[in-house]
Amino acid sequence: VTFNALGPNVFAEGKFRLALDWDRFDKDSAVSADMVAELRAAARRRLNADQATGLDQEVENRFTATFSHTFGERVVAVARHQFSQRHLTSTDYASGSVDSASTSDLSDPELYALVRVWSSDFRPGVGRRAWVSVLGGVKTPWGKNELAAGGVRLDEHLQSGTGATDVFGGLSMVTLLDVRSSAFASVQYRKTGTNDFGYRYGNATLANAAYERKLGSAVDAVLELNFRHAQRDRVNDAGDVDPNTGGDIVYVTPRVVIDLGEGLAGRAAVQIPIMRALYGEQTERFVVNLGLTYLF
Repeated sequence: VTFNALGPNVFAEGKFRLALDWDRFDKDSAVSADMVAELRAAARRRLNADQATGLDQEVENRFTATFSHTFGERVVAVARHQFSQRHLTSTDYASGSVDSASTSDLSDPELYALVRVWSSDFRPGVGRRAWVSVLGGVKTPWGKNELAAGGVRLDEHLQSGTGATDVFGGLSMVTLLDVRSSAFASVQYRKTGTNDFGYRYGNATLANAAYERKLGSAVDAVLELNFRHAQRDRVNDAGDVDPNTGGDIVYVTPRVVIDLGEGLAGRAAVQIPIMRALYGEQTERFVVNLGLTYLF
C-alpha cells in the first residue's frame, strides 16, 4: 500500500506526499446454516455448521487519503484515512428470498512509520542503490462500527470500521537495478483486535514482490505479485469462527504510473487473482485501483 501510494523513493528528505485512491472490491461467501436467522436479525453471529444455506455478495468502493512526511533521510511518518461505500446482498437458498443493504461512512484511520535501517553507499547518478526499512503501526478503532437500520445493528460486513485496534509490522527492501528499473519486496504481519460485539477479523500475513521499469520520460510500468494469508474470522466471544473466511490468495498486479508534471503522478492498477486456496466457500474477484500522488 505504501509504495503504491507514495512511490519507491519514500525517503526523499524533507518531502510531503498526499495520495488519493479509489479501490473496488468484490467477493462472495457462503452463509452457514446456523448463521441465517441471526444474520437476518443482524445480531451476533454464531457458527456451528459448515453447510451453506445462503450466499453473501459484497461490493465495496473505498476512497483513501494518505499523507506522509519524511524526516531526514531515514524516517517516514504516514497517516491514512478511508471512506467506505459497501453493498451487501444476502440470498437464502431455502426460501429464495434476497435482502440487500448499503452503507457509506468513515473507516478506521491508520498511523504508522517507516524507518530505514540499512542502505548502500550514495553514488553519483543513482544515489543509494538499495535500502531496507522496517514498518510498524496501528489501525485505530475510530471508524463507524455501530451502523444500524430500524434500530438494529447491521451485519458486520456492512460496518465501515471494524471497531477494533489492529497492530502491524513488517520489513521491506528496494533495490535500483539500473537507471531505468528497480525491484521491491515486502512482508507484513497484522494482528487484529476484537470489537465490542465479539467479532475479530483473522490475523493476516502479506507478502509482495514488484518490478518497476521506466517506459519513457513520463511513464513507468510495474508488475507485482501479492500474497495474503488470513486466519478465519472469530464471530463471537465464545470463540466460534466463520468457516467461509480466511485462507490464501495470490494476485498478479500490473500497474501504470504516469508523471503528470508539477509533482503530480497518476496511477492505475488491477489485481488479478491467479491462485485461490480460500477456506470454505468464497470467491474473490478483481480489485481495481486508481490514484493520484502529489509530491511537495
